Amino acid sequence: PTTIRLYPLSNYTFGTKETQPEEDPSVLARLKRLEEHYVVHGMRRTCEGILVCHEHNHPHILMLQIANAFFKLPGDYLKPEDDEVSGFKERLNERLAPVGTQFSGEGVNEEWEIGDTLAQWWRPNFETFMYPFIPAHVTRPKECKKLYFIQLPRQKVLSVPKNMKLLAVPLFELYDNTARYGPQLSAIPHLLSRYNFEFIDEKGDVVAVTPGGGPNEDGYVPKTKVLAGDDEDMKEDSANNENGIS
Repeated sequence: PTTIRLYPLSNYTFGTKETQPEEDPSVLARLKRLEEHYVVHGMRRTCEGILVCHEHNHPHILMLQIANAFFKLPGDYLKPEDDEVSGFKERLNERLAPVGTQFSGEGVNEEWEIGDTLAQWWRPNFETFMYPFIPAHVTRPKECKKLYFIQLPRQKVLSVPKNMKLLAVPLFELYDNTARYGPQLSAIPHLLSRYNFEFIDEKGDVVAVTPGGGPNEDGYVPKTKVLAGDDEDMKEDSANNENGIS
């Protein structure tokens, strides 16, 4: 398998920027807008990124939590005229790039490194359900969402809109947890199982590898961390049925 280098969460700098209101007030409104898009442009293309770092030698996924409710990966739908990769990078910058001169130094507005396509999810109809395949009777899916692995550099500055939270979620927390994270996000551990990992410390040294593992410092148990954004406390049971299907 390919070996991926993961850098520690402490290598990254997190900040906030202006609020980015949701385009649609409801799921129904979003599906209506999708239908209008389809009539004019055909199938919508959506790209989202799987950004991985580590904490105590356990992989963590960076994801957004919106309105203390549903979770999503960074990214969004592409404009019809966009090239897929360059359009995706623009969407990642809209969501996570710092603005102005708030930060300087290594990792500020560095180019995104788009890696493997890890999954494709298809929306067969103007409904919330998406599938990792095109159902047999469907000839014209309404949306295709691609999940890409994003190779994070040694350091990077990320800024999240004030109305969202940026979280680092341990891989084991996602596994088989469709009730909280939905089918798309809970499948991420399966998608990443194709890779081996090298865990790098703040000095740039390899401190653990898979397979093989590494020291578990003081019996530390990884848990989800709020990195930036919304000031309210996380609400453990506030996930709704939009997760993984938005």
